[in-house]
Amino acid sequence: MEIVNTKWIATVASIWIQSSAGSSYTFGIYSSILKSSQGYDQSTLDTVSVFKDIGANAGILSGLLYSAVTLQNNRRRLGLFGGPWVVLLAGAIQSFLGYFVMWASVVGLIRPLPVAAMCFFTWMAAHAQTFSNTTNVVSGIHNFGDYGGTIVGIMKGFLGLSGAILIQFYETVCNGDPGTFLLLLALTPTLVCLLLMSLVRNFDTNTKDDRKYLNAFSAVSLINAAYLTIIIILENINSLPSWARIGTFTVLLLLFALPLGIAVRAHREDSDRYAQTLLEERGSKPNPVIYSEICKAEDSIDYYHELPSEEGQAKAASDDERLSDEANMNLFQALCSVNFWLLFIAMFCGLGSGLAMINNISQIGESLDYTATERNSLVSLFSIWNFLGRFGAGFVSDIFLHRGGCARPLFVAITLAIMAAGHIVVAAGFSKNLYLGSVLVGVAYGSQWSLMPTITSEIFGVGHVGTIFNTIAIASPVGSYTFSVRVIGFIYDKVGSGEDNTCFGSRCFMLSFMIMASVAFFGVLVALLLFFRTRRFYKAVVFRRLRHF
Repeated sequence: MEIVNTKWIATVASIWIQSSAGSSYTFGIYSSILKSSQGYDQSTLDTVSVFKDIGANAGILSGLLYSAVTLQNNRRRLGLFGGPWVVLLAGAIQSFLGYFVMWASVVGLIRPLPVAAMCFFTWMAAHAQTFSNTTNVVSGIHNFGDYGGTIVGIMKGFLGLSGAILIQFYETVCNGDPGTFLLLLALTPTLVCLLLMSLVRNFDTNTKDDRKYLNAFSAVSLINAAYLTIIIILENINSLPSWARIGTFTVLLLLFALPLGIAVRAHREDSDRYAQTLLEERGSKPNPVIYSEICKAEDSIDYYHELPSEEGQAKAASDDERLSDEANMNLFQALCSVNFWLLFIAMFCGLGSGLAMINNISQIGESLDYTATERNSLVSLFSIWNFLGRFGAGFVSDIFLHRGGCARPLFVAITLAIMAAGHIVVAAGFSKNLYLGSVLVGVAYGSQWSLMPTITSEIFGVGHVGTIFNTIAIASPVGSYTFSVRVIGFIYDKVGSGEDNTCFGSRCFMLSFMIMASVAFFGVLVALLLFFRTRRFYKAVVFRRLRHF
C-alpha cells in the first residue's frame, strides 16, 4: 500500500516505538529483586543504577551510527545497509541482550554476575534507549523541519510516558513478579522495534497542513497522559482487581491506535491535494474518471513537495545555502563553538539537578514522613509531569518562533528558572511540598529534554544533529552524579544520625536543594547568554526560512 511509504506512517511507527522504549525509567520495579538475588548492598545497587543512567543518556554511538547510515543529500537512494532501521536494529539487539542476561542471572538460569558484568549489561540495556530515541527524534526533525519543537516534543513526550505504560503492563501481566518483568523488558520493546523499524524513514516533504496533524498527534498524547494519570490515582486510592487491570490496559492499547487514524486522514488529504494540483495544471475541471486515474498514478510516486513561488524558491535556496554554511557542523566543529558549551552547561545545571531529584524523591519523601503510597504516587506522577514538559515546551516554543522569530534558548532560561523555584519548594519542607515541587521540577526537566535537541538542530544543522545532541546529553548523567553523590549523598551522610545513618526532617535535604536551586539559577544566566548570542541568528536564518515556506 502506498500509504505505508509516507512520513505519517513513519511518525506513527516512531510514536509506538517510543512508547515502549523507556525501560530505563522502570528500574525501581526490579531493583529490589536485583539487589536480593545478587546479594548487593545499597551502595552496590546505586553503582549499578549509575551505569543505567549513563547508558540511557550518553548516546554518542547512536548519533554516530545514525549519521553514518543516513546520507543527508541522497536519503532515498541508499543501499541495503542504509537508513534509520539499521540504528533501530542495533538498539533492539542491545535491549534484548542486556535484559535477557539480567533476567537469566536474577532467576538463577546462570550464576550471579560479577558487579562489573552486571553494570555492563545494565548499561547495555539502558543504552538501547538512545538508539530508538535518536532515530525517532532526528527522523522527526527531518520530516517536519518547520515544526521541530512540536515533533521533538511529541517523540520525547511519548518516551517520557513509556515508563508509566510499561509499569501498567507489569501490573497487568506479571502479577507482582519483577523477575518476569525483566523477561518482558527483554522481549516486548525488542519485538515492537523489529516489527516497526522498516516504517521509520526520512522524507523530503513539506505541506501547509503539517501543523494541523501534528496538533492532532499532540492531542492524542495528552489524552493518553490524562488517562494514565487517572489510572495511577485510582490504583493508589484502591487496589484494582485483575479483571479491572486487564480492562484498563486494553483501553490504553486502544488509545494508542488513534495515531493510525490521524495518519490515514493526513495521507488522504495529501492525495486529494496532489490530484487537485495536477488537474489545475492541466486546466481541467475535476471529474471522477480523471481523478481516479490520477490517484492510481500517484501510487507509484513515493513523495511530493509543495513548491512555493519562483521568487520564494530563489530566496529559500539562498537562505538554505546560508544556513548550510553557518549551521551545518559536525561534532568536532560544534565542540569548538561557544554555543555548544553554553548549551552543555545549561543542561548540566538543569538536567543534572532534575535527575538528582528523580533518583532521590522516594528517600526525600521518607525523610518528610510521606507514606509509602504517597511516595509511589509521586514516582508515578513524575513521569506525567515529565511528559507535559517535553510536549508543552516544544509546542509553545514553536508558536513563538513561527509568530515572531523568538530564539528558542529563551525557553531554556525560563524552564531553568522554574526548576530553581521547584528546588526551593523542596528545600522549604512545608506540608505536602513534594507535590508542588515535583510538578515544577518535572515539567522543567521534561521541557529541557524537548528544547535541547531542537535547539541543537537549529544552531548546528541537521546533518550531525544526532551525534551532537547526544553529546550534549552527557551533561545529564554527569550532573546527576555530581548532585546525587557529591552534594545530596555527602550532605545526607553528614546530617544523618538515626539507625543506619538515616535522617528525618527538612534538614536532611534543605541545604542540598538550596545548592541545586543556586546552580539552576546560574543555568538561567548561561541560557540567557546563549539567547542573546543566537537571537540574531534565529531572526536572520531560522525565522526567515520558516516565513519563506
